[in-house]
Formats: sequence, structure tokens, C-alpha cells
Amino acid sequence: MTWRLAFLLSALTLSTQLLAQSVPALQSLSDAPSGSTDPSKSQSGTSAVTAGSSDAAPRSPNVVRLTVKDAEAFALKNNPAISVARLSALASKQVTREVSSTLWPQTYANLTAVDAENNSRITAGALNNPTVYARAAGGFTVTQLITDFGHTTNLVASARLQARADEQNAAATKEEILLAVDQAFYNALQTHAVLQVAEQTVASRQLLSDQVSALTRSKLKSDLDLSFANVNLAQAKLLYLDAVNNDKASAATLSAILGYPTLVAFDLVNDTEPLAPPPADVDPLIAEAFAKRPEILGLEFQSESAEKRHQAEHDQFYPTISALGAFGDSPVRNDIIYGPYAAAGVNMEIPVFNGFLYSAQSREADLRAQATRQRLIDLRNRISRDVRTSWLAASTAFDRVNVSEQLLAQANLALNLAQTRYKLGLSSIVELSQAQLQQTQAEIGNAQAGYEYQLALSVLRYQTSGL
Repeated sequence: MTWRLAFLLSALTLSTQLLAQSVPALQSLSDAPSGSTDPSKSQSGTSAVTAGSSDAAPRSPNVVRLTVKDAEAFALKNNPAISVARLSALASKQVTREVSSTLWPQTYANLTAVDAENNSRITAGALNNPTVYARAAGGFTVTQLITDFGHTTNLVASARLQARADEQNAAATKEEILLAVDQAFYNALQTHAVLQVAEQTVASRQLLSDQVSALTRSKLKSDLDLSFANVNLAQAKLLYLDAVNNDKASAATLSAILGYPTLVAFDLVNDTEPLAPPPADVDPLIAEAFAKRPEILGLEFQSESAEKRHQAEHDQFYPTISALGAFGDSPVRNDIIYGPYAAAGVNMEIPVFNGFLYSAQSREADLRAQATRQRLIDLRNRISRDVRTSWLAASTAFDRVNVSEQLLAQANLALNLAQTRYKLGLSSIVELSQAQLQQTQAEIGNAQAGYEYQLALSVLRYQTSGL
């Protein structure tokens, strides 16, 4: 027992000395240059993302403080995909005006000057009025569609419905951008939390490596113990390097989705409200998605538009009745021409045969309308599946939050016991290494669990009522 007591006192003395020495090393962890290959001398300050900052904490003037709602507002303002969708919807409204212009009077002004030989006649070419007189004249021509038995009105209705479909597509694009923002935001928080875990892991394993090294020099530990401690330290450094890379990559993704052309440093502020469980029943969520999802609403409008297009193509078989009028004067003219002129009339154009063009166009429009209806059915099925899987993922993620907290508590307890047993010489370095690995994994899982659940809730809202 005497040698064990001496060993314990020696170990406690060395631990106290090395702990005091490790404090400056931990402080230098956030001050060393990012290009250092030793994570114990690297810094997390090179990260473009910080999290959990208080209002009183000093921040660089170039750091953008950001909540998830702020990030969504930034994206709606700056992301070019939002502008593209909005401009496309506005352009579709102009198509409606283009098509409906046929229902309005068409008025044209004409200025004509002709010089012709006496008694000239146009004798070649198509059927025409062969008489040509020298003249200079001006006048107006007016045409007005009276009816085409629904062809134009159905085209206007089709264009108007397509414009409404494009508005819903723009809303769907907005929802997709908001979901991408939430994913980038919570991923940035998650990677930064993992980076903090990696920093703590490097610091603790560096301390253990120094302790074992001192004990090895005192012939109280073997070289095998030192080798295991150094292996664990190297693994922690690799974890740190991966965490730094992932943290910077997530910051770049967040900057891009917010519409910034370059990397921007963010101070991310997470919601501090307690996590609420997801809804208990998924069926109302599916019904809500069917009623509110812009993809479904847009495809419904598109289906109605295709049906109106089919009716318009079929209406081409009917006659087109138009009114025509012309008036003007010829101040310079041949004596045989009377100066002022005016005429009005009504014309009925009856389609007789055009090589089955109208029947083919009608059949094409009908087939496309049927295809759109089938696409709508398929979309409903896929949205029902997506809502159900999102609800299951959110429920699982919520349960994982509590389980990960319990796992971390047990892993911390196991690590403390393993460290005590190792210091007392009751266990090997292998048991301590296993406890360290399990504790690191548990801490990473616990850091990720809360953000994964918040992201799962965002996905569930996107799949149902929208963000």
C-alpha cells in the first residue's frame, strides 16, 4: 500500500503542475495563427462563425450578428434566385396582356406615296387590283374582333392561370431558399459546436500526454502508456483539423446563400427557447400541406391553364367574325381618284381545311392537359411521403436530444472513473483511451442533437405550411 500511496501523491503533484502549465497553452489555442499544424497552438478565431455570444461580449466591427430570422430576411433581400423567380412571375403577367390585346380594337395609321406610269397595270403575281395610280395619301385602318366563339377568351384565361401558377412557383422558390438558409444556419452552428468540442479534446489530451510523459520520465509509467497517450492526442488533432475545415466550409455556404459574393464573418445567435416536441399526429400536417404547399397550388393552376388551352385550340374550328373600317384622304392624286375615302364592313372567316393543323393542335393540348393532371397526382403522393418522413425525422431528432444528454452524462462519469483508476494504477491506458473516445463521441453527438432537431423542425414546416 505504501508504494501506491507514494504513486498517488506523485501523480497528484504532477497533475497540479501540468494543469498550471496548461492554462497558458489553452489561452494560446485561440491566439496562435491558423496555419499552424499543431491544433494545441492553433486558433478557432480564424473561423468565420461564432456562436452563443452575449450582448456584452465585444465583437469585431466586421462581424455580422445574425439570428435565423435575420438570415432569412437577408436571403430574401439579396439572393438572386428570389429576384429571378419574382421577375419571371411578372413576365408571365405580361403574357396575359399580350394575349388579351386581340380583344381590343387594332388601329393602324398608313402613309402612302406612289408614282406610276400612265395606265399602268400589275399583270403578274397573285390576284390583285391591277390598277395603279400615282398618289400621296394618308389614312387609318381599324379592325375589331367581334367573336371567335371562345378561342381568344380561353387563351386569355389560360395565360392568366399560368401567371398565377408562376406566382406560386416564385413562392416555392422563396420557400426553398428559406429552407436552404435554415440548413446553412444550423449547420454553421453545429460545426462550430463540434469545433469547440475538438478544441477541448485537444487541450485535455495534451494535458494527459504531458502527465504520462512526466510519469514515464520518472519511471512510473511505461513507454506503452506514453505511446497510447500520444496516439490519442494525434487523433484529437485530426478531429480538430476536420472541425476547422467544416466550420469554414459552413460559413462559406451560409455567406453564399445569403447573397454575399465573399466570405463574411458571422456571430450566430441561436434561439434560447426550450425545444418543443413536434405535433403528435401527422395526418393534419398532410392535409395542411395539400392546402398550402405552393408547388401543389402552382400545378393546380397549371392544370387548369392546360385545360383552357385545350378548349382554345378546339375553338379554332369555329368561324371568326371581325369588323373592319378604313378612312383617309389623298391630297395629291390622279384626277381619276376621289380624294377622301371611308369604308366599313364585317368579315367572317370560316376554316375549311388546313391539313389537319387544328385537330393536331387540339389533340396535343388535350394530351398535355392529361399529363399535367397526372403530374399533380404524383406531386400529391410525393408531398404526402415527404411530410410523413419529415415528421418521423423530427420526432426521432427530438428523442435523440434527451438520449444524447443522458449518454454524455454517463460518458463523463465513465471518463472520470477511468481517469481515477488509471491514476491509482488500477487500469491500463487502453481503458482510459476507450473512455476518452466514448466521451468525445458523446460530446459531439450532444452538441449536434439540438441543432439537428431545430433543422428537422424547419424541414417539417417547409413540407407543410411553409417557412
